[in-house]
Amino acid sequence: MALRVQYSNRISMTEHPALVLAFDLHFEDLYTTEGLARVDAAFLDWLRESSAALAGRLAEARTNPGALSLKERSGLILELSPLFEDFLGEMFGINRELNALRAEYNSLAPLLAVKRKFVQRGKQVLAMKPADAAALDVSALQAKLEEFIGGALTEDSYARAVEGWLADAPSHANQLTTAAQYAAWALHTPEGRRAHKKGVLFKKPEKVDMFRLVEIETLTSPVASGTIDKFRLPEEEWRRRQGFHLTDHGYSTTGALDEADYCIHCHNQAKDSCRTGLYEKDGSFKKSVFGVTLAGCPLDEKISEMHEAMVAGQPLGAVAIIAIDNPLAAGTGHRICNDCMKACIFQKQDAVNIPQAETRALKNVLELPWGFEIYSLLTRWNPLNFERWLPRPDTGYKTLIVGLGPAGYTLAYQLLQEGHTVAAIDGLKIEPLPAHISGVEHHGLRVPCEPVHDVNRLYEDLDDRVMAGFGGVAEYGITVRWDKNFLKIIRLLLERRTGFSMFGGVRFGGTLTADSAFDLGFDHIALCAGAGRPTVIDMPNSLSRGVRQASDFLMALQLTGAAKEASIANLQMRMPVVVIGGGLTAIDTATESLAYYPRQVKKFAARYDVLVRERGEDEVRRFWNEEEREIAEEFLSHARQLQAEDEAARNEGREPYYLPLLHSWGGATIAYRRRLIDSPSYTLNHEEVRLAMEEGIWFSEGLSPVSVGVDRFGHAASLT
Repeated sequence: MALRVQYSNRISMTEHPALVLAFDLHFEDLYTTEGLARVDAAFLDWLRESSAALAGRLAEARTNPGALSLKERSGLILELSPLFEDFLGEMFGINRELNALRAEYNSLAPLLAVKRKFVQRGKQVLAMKPADAAALDVSALQAKLEEFIGGALTEDSYARAVEGWLADAPSHANQLTTAAQYAAWALHTPEGRRAHKKGVLFKKPEKVDMFRLVEIETLTSPVASGTIDKFRLPEEEWRRRQGFHLTDHGYSTTGALDEADYCIHCHNQAKDSCRTGLYEKDGSFKKSVFGVTLAGCPLDEKISEMHEAMVAGQPLGAVAIIAIDNPLAAGTGHRICNDCMKACIFQKQDAVNIPQAETRALKNVLELPWGFEIYSLLTRWNPLNFERWLPRPDTGYKTLIVGLGPAGYTLAYQLLQEGHTVAAIDGLKIEPLPAHISGVEHHGLRVPCEPVHDVNRLYEDLDDRVMAGFGGVAEYGITVRWDKNFLKIIRLLLERRTGFSMFGGVRFGGTLTADSAFDLGFDHIALCAGAGRPTVIDMPNSLSRGVRQASDFLMALQLTGAAKEASIANLQMRMPVVVIGGGLTAIDTATESLAYYPRQVKKFAARYDVLVRERGEDEVRRFWNEEEREIAEEFLSHARQLQAEDEAARNEGREPYYLPLLHSWGGATIAYRRRLIDSPSYTLNHEEVRLAMEEGIWFSEGLSPVSVGVDRFGHAASLT
């Protein structure tokens, strides 16, 4: 599927086709308990007509789900999946678009089969040593292959040609030999790997060295007391990031299907450790070499079954399988959690990238016509869930949830499914969504909402997006490495439900106390208000200007709007940047510092220039003190250099490249007291370390802060 990045800052649903549901159903049915029961009845009638035997087995499973073995349960789910997908396609009137997406999935079968059978396991390819591959004349090989193929050499054309040649191998021995030589070159040589870096056909699982999960080089830098070593990625792997647009769009459909096909679908042998964890002989969970418990998916998600459905060309069925155990998949997957990947059955070679496959599966469904409504429906009604295919009836219980971060919104969803009424509060101001999208007027009254035909109408460019307040740490703590448009998806899954209401700008213990909550009629209070206190390092000058908590920096950057180009919010930072710590917060702080500094100084210079034109330079500078003058000159100098790079890039028809300038001003270095391989970011999610280093940050190990040195103005100037 082609990657679509179409954003709209204004939400309007007025220009879309009308949603006409089949089976005598109506849009309103999707959001009421009674309506969902009608949807379920329509599916059962449809299933009985399609397969009476399968309908009978589903009825038995609902009556006594505990009687099913794990293998029987998986088998029934996978048998129901394609029929359930057909029903949804018919119900929403999207058979044409759904069949096109299925065809895209199925069209990748030759590529995946040739990769598995010929490129990775073919005798001719395996027989070639790297030295022999390096000696090949690749230009001649490419020319011969294009002659054999009868067109341009691409991974797709290569795979389809090889598939045909293998069907009659004796007649195509010459073609297969040439194809094997090219595959060996692409697999074994640096030039070949670079040529196919963005593809999947010539990527093979590599052996894992847990102590070299990130390939780095060492840079020795002079400091006042001598030198220190900094780790970095090679310069050719740095990315040219600009501003605060989404930095990682994730895998394409091809990449996701490649991962799903790489999975050995070991639920059939009850060895799907990605779901259940890896065990020692005594029954305890295994640990990684870094002491991380390999417990698998905490949600018990049916990952192997999802992959099997994807490879079978069932995009809706795969997401329905995900939603059995992980209905809020918009808040997990790519860039958020990887417990499943850590516990993958492949421990000595590259693991299956499950988070990428899961997120692409969801994105593909969301991008279908009415895709949001289909996903939303699956979070409330899912016949593949034999225990809870419908929400429970209203219990009369009312719960107050304090905090609307991941814990709060997940608990809210689960309580709504249990039939309880939920009110949630958060200390952050929550910006209202248009009533025709959320179904809630600004004063809290319920109004009819409109169906979402194109999910892209909901999305906003992250560089322009206004912080909405919903999502807690997912809103202000996670940077633009993750698509925060998913927060709007999750919010709408909750806000459209009649049993849910939320209120921003309410501080528990101040505006609302436990006693007053119980006086209002709540039966329970759930505290989902976040983690512990920030770490304050006890050292001289730790509170001097220029020193701040990393989490405070990220919150200020996101919530004040300082990161926005048009914002007048003031968040002052100076180069160089040193971040103390080794977790993901440190990683985020380092990358966002490098992204924010150019924006800060260019905004300063732009406003300075406007004032100078209006009032003259002497008037603008008249009331600056010595420190302000020094900082202003520094900012203006750096801004002029950035502007010169912008001009050069325009003249040369390329993207601006700020990293050399940022590095010349000191760059951003993470200083960690232990080794890189001991840091939480490395042991828990080394992919994040690598992706952060692609943005040009440095990492220094074995450094513990002793004191902050200050200049004559009392501003941080050095770190010992």
